[in-house]
Amino acid sequence: MNKKVAVFRKEHFNAAHRLHRADWSDEKNDAVFGKCNNPNFHGHNYNLDIKVVGEVNPETGYVIDIKILSDLIKEHVLDAFDHKNLNLDVPEFKELNPTAENIAIVIYEKLERALNNHELDLKVRLYETERNYVEYPG
Repeated sequence: MNKKVAVFRKEHFNAAHRLHRADWSDEKNDAVFGKCNNPNFHGHNYNLDIKVVGEVNPETGYVIDIKILSDLIKEHVLDAFDHKNLNLDVPEFKELNPTAENIAIVIYEKLERALNNHELDLKVRLYETERNYVEYPG
């Protein structure tokens, strides 16, 4: 039986967002989202940890070539999110509130499609601040 190994890649991006629901009143948005509902948006320095788990390929010794993983993250996440306003510049958040939870899910779905390998398990950990982070799947 082959042993599974976890491979990790850390990345970083900066982005602005506003937590807001158009179907709620300004008062309800303010009560639920507080400072994160600033109409002029606010930004975060996001830290991203990507974990890929799978069996080691006996020919290469890799679970996944880390350069390939790095390139996929750059293409599908960093190029799409870094120095962007998530609400205005990222199509996935036109109708989806860009909470840390939703951002992690979107990143997961983009990378899962890009990996196109059902034998690999993927996990996304997104730090919105040094103390606040989410993980998907949980």
